[in-house]
Formats: sequence, C-alpha cells, structure tokens
Amino acid sequence: MPLLSITDLSTHFRLPDGALRALDGVSLEVEAGETLGIVGESGCGKSTLGKTILRLVEPTAGAIAFDGDDITALPTGKLAPYRRRAQMVFQDPFASLNPRHTVAKILGDPLKVHGIGGLHERRRRVEDMLRRVGLGPDALDRYPHEFSGGQRQRIGIARALILEPDLVICDEPVSALDLSIQAQTLNLLARMKADLGLSYIFISHDLSVVRYFTDRVVVMYLGRIVESAPTRGLWARPLHPYTRALMASVPDPAQGRIALPLKGDLPSPQDIPRGCRFHPRCPLATDLCRSSEPELRDAGDGQSIACHHA
Repeated sequence: MPLLSITDLSTHFRLPDGALRALDGVSLEVEAGETLGIVGESGCGKSTLGKTILRLVEPTAGAIAFDGDDITALPTGKLAPYRRRAQMVFQDPFASLNPRHTVAKILGDPLKVHGIGGLHERRRRVEDMLRRVGLGPDALDRYPHEFSGGQRQRIGIARALILEPDLVICDEPVSALDLSIQAQTLNLLARMKADLGLSYIFISHDLSVVRYFTDRVVVMYLGRIVESAPTRGLWARPLHPYTRALMASVPDPAQGRIALPLKGDLPSPQDIPRGCRFHPRCPLATDLCRSSEPELRDAGDGQSIACHHA
C-alpha cells in the first residue's frame, strides 16, 4: 500500500471572470521512503498540488488517501493526526516564520498543540532538533530576522520535522538560497531522510537539483501530469516534447542533446487550450492534438506519458 495516493485531484479557484483551473485531474502515488520530484514551469500547479495534498488549499474534486485512510473530506478539526504525519517546508524561509516568535516558540508550539510531552520534554526535543539541523542552543531565544537565509531554512526544516512526520512536502526549498547554501540544505534533507525514514515530495523548477535528489519524477503542465518516470529512466529516455525542452534548458555539455523549439509562454490556467494543453507550443502538434486531449498511458519501464505522438 502506498503511503500517499491521490486520484483525479482537481483544485479550481473561483474568480469574477471565470475559474482558474490550477489542478485538473492529477493522480499519483508516493511509496514509504520514496522521494518524488514534481517539476514544471511556474504556474503549472506544482505548489497548489503540495498545498492541496496537505489540505492547506481545499480540493474541488478527487480523493486524497494517506496510509489507506481517505482524508479528502475530513472536517478541519479532525485533521490533526494527519497534520502530525505530513508536514511542509515552504519556499520562502523568512515569510513562513512568524517574526514575532522566537525559535524556541516556533519549534515548541507544534509539540504543544499536539500534546507531546511536558515543558521540559518539549525543550529537550527542540534543542535536539536544532542540533540535528546544525544550529546550537544559542538560537533558541533569537528571532527569525537575526539569522541568514540558509539558517532560516534550517529552522523551517526543523519545524517540519519536530513532529517526526512520515511525509514532508518541500516546496522549492532551496530556490531562494545561494548556491553554496543550496548544497548544504540538500545534504541536510538527504541526511534527515536517512536518519528518520522520511518520504519527500520535492517541488522544484530546477531539474539539476531534481536529478540529484529524487527517486522518481512527475512532469506537470497546466495543471496536469504529462510524463512520469523513475529519475534515471527519465533522463535516459525523455519522451514528451515538453520534458525534452525542460531538460535541454539545463546546461549539460556531456549530453549533447539538441532542444526541440519551445514556442511562446505558458497559457493562462483561466484559458486552457482545447485538446492537448501543450499543442500551441509543441513542434509535433497536429490536428489530433488540437482537438483531443491525450490521456496518461503506460510507456514501459515504469514510465507514463500523455502525448499522441511521442
């Protein structure tokens, strides 16, 4: 049984001039101990997917099952056991931390809310978690603005892990950091995964990071999955023209891969093209692509693709 299973998940936002279809029928699974990468351009629905899985954003349709339990329609007041087992590391390590709270309170409050330990036990757990993420006890009484960006992200990771979850959703966790700090943060996440037996959903637009960090990758375009595969298999044999264009945008002289031309910008989720969503930018597009949306189909070796011609 997978740790997480989502089926036909959709998230639409009502606007005065129509609906914004951020997610449109997404299905995927995450196994225990697996790191699943989610990639695609800004606006493809990656972050909305992560927030919807945690019910920070409510789904419009579909189902979310965690460890076999359907949590799609649970009342907010009954989500506490799920929230303890599924946490999130946010993209902006400054905006996601309360500037009026000390580190001791930021890390201690989740334990208090979930009724874990007394005052001294919570203090011990907070100090232990700070050591694990490379910060000393002197950080306890300081505020977020007193730390560097990399240190703040370590605090964000510590907050996500303080409840000892099974699943952590990392939403662009290193995109706001300098390159040297990115490497340190990724190594920290990898070490914590090994130490705690975590599963990750790793959301990123940086394919070089995803290639290093994940076991399996899902490629999203305009709210839908267009390709999924084990990480090594995807890099060896990218099938969808959108996936190939994304990969070709990453400098890699050793690959010698020539990009198919990618025309134009990502269309608005309020005005999704008829047929294949990618056809206005695709060099392989035909009349079939303009009239019929392809379904995700098995392409062998654990790979799936939604394309008429790939």
